Amino acid sequence: MSYPKRTAAFASAAALAGSAVLLAAPAAHADVVDVNYRCQTPIGVKSAVSPIDIKGAKSGGGYKITMSWQKGVSSSPVELGKGAMSPSATIRLGGADSGTLPVSGPPNAAAIPANTPIKISDLTGTYTPSKTGKVTFTPGTLTIKALGTTTTCTPTNSPQAALTLDVTAAGGSSSGGSSSGGSSSSSSGGTSASGQLPQTGPDDSAVALGTLGATVFLAGAAGTLWLTRRGQSVRR
Repeated sequence: MSYPKRTAAFASAAALAGSAVLLAAPAAHADVVDVNYRCQTPIGVKSAVSPIDIKGAKSGGGYKITMSWQKGVSSSPVELGKGAMSPSATIRLGGADSGTLPVSGPPNAAAIPANTPIKISDLTGTYTPSKTGKVTFTPGTLTIKALGTTTTCTPTNSPQAALTLDVTAAGGSSSGGSSSGGSSSSSSGGTSASGQLPQTGPDDSAVALGTLGATVFLAGAAGTLWLTRRGQSVRR
C-alpha cells in the first residue's frame, strides 16, 4: 500500500473511533414514570396515579430541575380560590449522589372547583453536584397546602428514576461514600460549582463535536507527518 493511501486509512480509522466515543456518551436520559400516590388529606386517605416527568437544564454552576405532573392528584371538597393552594415536593437522588432535592412552584393561577383533581403546576429546584458520576432523580413526596390544611402524598409503587444526569462535581470529586446531596431549593440558587458540567440541551453535541473534530485533525496530521518522515528515511 502506498504512503498516501496509508495516511488516508489512518485518518479514516481515527474519525470512526472518535464518532463511536461520541455516540456512546449521552449526558442525560429522561423517562416519564407513573407514580401511585397515597394522599393523607384532612378528610381521609385518597389515591391517585399520575405520570411524572423530570427534566434538567444547566444553570450556572448546577442544574435547574423541573418536575411536571401530567394528571391531577387528590381533590378538595370545597372550591380552592385563585392562589389558595401551594404545592411542593421532594426528589430522591441516587447513583453517584444521595439525599433529596426540594422543589416548589407557584400557587394555583385559577380557581379549582370542588371535588376536582388538583393539577399541580411545574415544580423547580436547583441541583448542585457534590459527586462526579451518573446521578438519578426519582419522584418523592408531594405536599399540598391549602386553606390552612396540609395534604401529603407519598409514592407507594417504588417508581423508577425519571431522570439520569452524568455530572461533574466542583473540583472533580470522585463518587462513592455517603453524601447528604448537593442540592438546594430554587429560591437559594445553590452554590456555584467550578468544574465544567455537561449540559442536557443541544449545546452538548456541538461542544463534543467540536472537541472531536480537533482531536481527529491532530491525529491525522501526526500520522501524516510520521508516515512522510518514514518514507523519506526509506528512500535514503
